[in-house]
Amino acid sequence: MIKAKQFSAVLTLMAFGPGSAHADYTLNLMKGVTQLSNDVYDLHMLALWICVFVGIGVFGTMFYSIYYHRKSMGHKAEQFHENTTVEIIWTIIPTIILIAMAIPATKTMLEMNSTEEAEMSIKITGWQWKWEYDYLDNDIHFFSSLDEASNKARQKNSGIDPRDVPHYLLNVDKPLVIPVNTKIRFLFTAADVIHSWWVPDLGWKKDTVPGFINESWTYVEKAGTYRGQCAELCGKDHGFMPIVVIAKEKADYDAWVVEQSGLATAEENAAEKEWDSEELIAKGEKVYANNCASCHMEDGAGIAGTFPAIKGSAIVKGELKEQVNLMLKGKGMMPAFGQMLSAVDFAAVSTFIRNGLGNSVGDSVQPSEIKILQSERVSEEDGED
Repeated sequence: MIKAKQFSAVLTLMAFGPGSAHADYTLNLMKGVTQLSNDVYDLHMLALWICVFVGIGVFGTMFYSIYYHRKSMGHKAEQFHENTTVEIIWTIIPTIILIAMAIPATKTMLEMNSTEEAEMSIKITGWQWKWEYDYLDNDIHFFSSLDEASNKARQKNSGIDPRDVPHYLLNVDKPLVIPVNTKIRFLFTAADVIHSWWVPDLGWKKDTVPGFINESWTYVEKAGTYRGQCAELCGKDHGFMPIVVIAKEKADYDAWVVEQSGLATAEENAAEKEWDSEELIAKGEKVYANNCASCHMEDGAGIAGTFPAIKGSAIVKGELKEQVNLMLKGKGMMPAFGQMLSAVDFAAVSTFIRNGLGNSVGDSVQPSEIKILQSERVSEEDGED
């Protein structure tokens, strides 16, 4: 298994030529930072060396027999059939080898699936193309998307050299933060298609499947930043949904939890205040770049036959409520942004697309109005259930 950073470096080398990538290269698995990842590595090495010794024994015997028992040396082929001794030997030896591999493999598999005695739980939901994190023990909730610097650099004709962007395509706006020396249970699902949450340093990856819950766990002993990527082909922007996990000392993690509570309160207050159109448009332009531009294009022109244009769109230039409801509920390949965006971001991007990208409707929507519509939408979904 190659580190995500190394994988990215290989892609960069392919794209930009020799001298562009600077990362350690290895053909072997990495050990990672958890005991589980080291157990997986040890299991891999055990199986590898068994295969090496079997290969040496089999091919060594074969080449020896071919060379020293060839016809030119006067040897004649033996004529025998159903040699019981030979058949017993080549049944017993592989059985012993399989048992020697099966015992540690079973132990590691049981360990990987043992989520008992977890001290906290985090629900991870895959979306096209971002991750949603729910801390089930303290009500922290947020979406994690590709960071702004990488998102700008990846756009066609951006004029930005990706090699100048730190952790290009491997950085996010909001990382997953966890405490060290804590057993953490992860619950995985998806809102649209199958994704796969993969952080090589943790030693495993897990598919996120719509309608199903998968489980895994981790116990990180060393504080640090660990990066990964979606490991399942989940659509056109599959390569742009990285994962960043920051492991903090427990005191620092507790401070982060308090900080998130303050941010949630500030977000609630921002949703209640009255925003002027200029503020909404300025904020909405950034929200559009991070959430909409990859499909509808930076200038709103869309892609003919695939993603409709926003510039000059009849829906955008029509009734505000109709446009907002479409964005809230989603349609076709467009996700339900009512679940993905805060009331402030939703109001901002709604106002921006009606007054930017070549449109000039002249109206705006307030976050407080969006909050009401989001609540109504949740009530509708609960009624359907």
